[in-house]
Amino acid sequence: MASQSATSHAGSKKVIYAAILGNLLIAVTKFIAAFFTGSSAMLSEGVHSLVDTGNGGLLLYGLRRAARPADRTHPLGHGRELYFWSFIVALLVFAVGAGVSFYEGVIHIIDPEPVANPIVNYVVLGFAMLFEGTSWFIALKEFRTVKGKLGYVEAVRISKDPSVFTVLFEDTAALLGLIIAFVGISAAQLFNMPELDGVASIGISIILGATAIFLARESKGLLMGEAALPEVEQQILDIANKDPAVQRANGVLTVHMGPKQIAAGLSVEFEDHVLAPEIEACVQRIETALKKANPDIVTLFVKPQTTGTWEVRRKIIEAG
Repeated sequence: MASQSATSHAGSKKVIYAAILGNLLIAVTKFIAAFFTGSSAMLSEGVHSLVDTGNGGLLLYGLRRAARPADRTHPLGHGRELYFWSFIVALLVFAVGAGVSFYEGVIHIIDPEPVANPIVNYVVLGFAMLFEGTSWFIALKEFRTVKGKLGYVEAVRISKDPSVFTVLFEDTAALLGLIIAFVGISAAQLFNMPELDGVASIGISIILGATAIFLARESKGLLMGEAALPEVEQQILDIANKDPAVQRANGVLTVHMGPKQIAAGLSVEFEDHVLAPEIEACVQRIETALKKANPDIVTLFVKPQTTGTWEVRRKIIEAG
């Protein structure tokens, strides 16, 4: 099963396109508002939206690269490109988004300047919340479809497709940032303390930093290679055990090469009377059945092995 399965990322792309369009419109309006008002929080929000726009482009690039078929240099496919670019997105959110916001906040606390034309900021924040809320709702709707009956935290933890939950968390951080910006600008005007605008900018940087760390942690796990879900591994064992030439399917090792690309290594103890041609036919039957039952399993390696040998291997893995 060396060929790649057909992967569909229509839902992910819809979410990303919506996020790119929304963030681009928001970034332009925020920068215009920051230029006319001198608001630190608004400038930080503009940088945040600009980074999110670029991040959406990187995720789309990762999806396109991950969809390439296997070749000589990458015999198991290019699925992990999506995981790599998702990790880069997390780094950008931390380094650029959180870093610039923190810097702007400190500068405006040390050398505060009153916000001019605050009404402009309020109007822009209102439109930003509308655009961002629309993008967030689309991402949330898609994530709900993917997660099924699982809780949100559990769904993110076991998810093998970072494109949807990355956009969702970025949009959530953006909405929280808009709220903080609104509170900071309002407080600075109400109490005549322009330093509070800088404090709001630092608050935005903290939210972005926490989001980036979470996304980086999840993307790193996928990039390093995570196993398939337990039900997928059990499905492989069940199909192998049904074959008459198999005495016992000892166990299976799996790794996600991409959201819809699973490589599996199956340990099988064949019946003692089975000859080499029958083993070859048995492996072919297992591959055909797996391909029909779960197209995500794009590569299968079958290793003839006694149960005792497998148990030693399994204990070593579990001990690690």
